[in-house]
Amino acid sequence: MNEPDSVSVVMSKDALQGLPEANGDKMVWEFTLPMPGDGPQTGYDHVVLDWNPAGHIPEGVYSVPHFDVHFYLISHGEREAITFHGEGREMAMAAPDQQLVPTGYVIPPDAAVDRMGMHGLDPAGSEFHGKPFSHNFIYGYYKGELIFVEPMVSLAFLQSLPEIASPVKKPQRYSYPAWYPATYRVGFDAGKGEYTIVLQGLKRYD
Repeated sequence: MNEPDSVSVVMSKDALQGLPEANGDKMVWEFTLPMPGDGPQTGYDHVVLDWNPAGHIPEGVYSVPHFDVHFYLISHGEREAITFHGEGREMAMAAPDQQLVPTGYVIPPDAAVDRMGMHGLDPAGSEFHGKPFSHNFIYGYYKGELIFVEPMVSLAFLQSLPEIASPVKKPQRYSYPAWYPATYRVGFDAGKGEYTIVLQGLKRYD
């Protein structure tokens, strides 16, 4: 059937050594990862791996060193054109249909980021209840459409050599045909010396 079961970002153990620190205006290091041309097609166009050495808003929640792993459903060019400034701001920040937002998620207006999108957050995460941030799952929006899914993982959690799988809260529908995850996994393979951040239990939604 050639149906995908999972899609992963893999980092070597050495990749977490000597990571750059925040430096003046340079607060985020961005790495664009193309999807493989062969094998099953997942519907994801590319992945953007962001290293945030000082974290980001909300302050006191995600203001710790961490990685954002954006699986984009739109093209690189479309993503590069995302902006929340100028005369198109109102359309850019249009609220998505509630069917595109999982129950309980919120979309703060200050979580709109150029070249990225608006971020739907899950306030049920332990980081919103007095515990240090370890991992959570984000949905991204632009002009009312769901454009990315995003596991977020702290550096400290990766360094603990974890092996966890967490269920993904799903919306009632999606904006783009693709294979969407039932769970996401964060793990470390000691034999290979590799960290993996995985969307798994994929199911096709049109």
